[in-house]
Amino acid sequence: MPQARIALTMPRLGLYGGAEGFGWRLAEALAAQGHAVDFLCARAEGTPPAGVRPVVLGRPPLGRALKNLWFAHAVERRLASEGYDVVIGLGRTWTQDILRVGGGPQSVFNRLTEAAYGSGPARLWKRLRRALSPSSTVISWLEARQFDAPASRHQRIVCVSDLVRDWLLEAHPALDPARVGVVYNRPDLDRFAPPSPERRAELRAAQGLAEADVVVCTAGTNFALKGVGTLIRALALLPPDFRLAVAGGRGPERWITLARELGVADRVRFAGKVADMPGFYGAADVFALPTFYDACSNAVLEALACGLPSISSSRNGSAVFVPGRHILSDPADAPGLARLIRDAAAEKDRPAFAWPEDRPCGLAPYLEMVRDLLAAKGVRG
Repeated sequence: MPQARIALTMPRLGLYGGAEGFGWRLAEALAAQGHAVDFLCARAEGTPPAGVRPVVLGRPPLGRALKNLWFAHAVERRLASEGYDVVIGLGRTWTQDILRVGGGPQSVFNRLTEAAYGSGPARLWKRLRRALSPSSTVISWLEARQFDAPASRHQRIVCVSDLVRDWLLEAHPALDPARVGVVYNRPDLDRFAPPSPERRAELRAAQGLAEADVVVCTAGTNFALKGVGTLIRALALLPPDFRLAVAGGRGPERWITLARELGVADRVRFAGKVADMPGFYGAADVFALPTFYDACSNAVLEALACGLPSISSSRNGSAVFVPGRHILSDPADAPGLARLIRDAAAEKDRPAFAWPEDRPCGLAPYLEMVRDLLAAKGVRG
């Protein structure tokens, strides 16, 4: 017999995307413990994990604002009609026992990311569009419902990094800090590991790289926010044997144009969606993510686990794992980034990455929280 009925709520059930991958793995782990797991979503992609039942609520094709609002209300209706013992929120819904905050507050995001869209009229136009956006208004309202309304005595809020926790408490000063914990993402350290010299040579040969080439790699979906423009400008300040490889994203035309204008187009490769990310990291020499905003970049942790010296901006939650000498304070500082890349590429001593024992991470803390909640509610666990 199932131990308990558990619901996870998120707009998409799937494996593509950091938050989506986490939700998939958490649902899978809960089902493996014998719980009856429903995944309340707007759409489901692929075959769900064993023991996980997708509950597809749908969303009307009426724009992002109404989609977000409709899904939140659909979740509320479903929860009201079902007797779930524990509800885990992985998105912008407001009734849950555990709320995982994976993106940070809207107001802080807007403030920190303005610079990613240029300066002068371009930045003012972006600010105006956000101010008039129905989606921003709805997200802010949903966020206020999550963090400013009175909470049940059982509810727990979990941020994916200490930086997100700081941002959340800044944006919602009435929130009790004692209610807000931190559990970091954790890469699969069996999958992400330094390649053997033979494997590295094989990976580089497949890309036509010379032994002297210094490959700087990065990964992300939103090229503007991830600082790809800063990376290309930094590449133009580096010697001609430095190259840039970009995984993920879509529509790189703007960035190809920038690389062409700076005379480095032949040194930049946009790889698109990469299935073998360990291989992508394994062919590189340095990882760099001058992001304007990142709650807790999985790519930084993966690159570190693959043995790469990794550079990040101070606006990334996973920068806490990066040595101070590899942190860029201003994600728009191309000369500063070029210096960090040159220094990192010259480093010979590269100690193996080990997860700090004082940083809670992965699925285990969530499974423990579920056990504690079931016990507190008097449900057999």
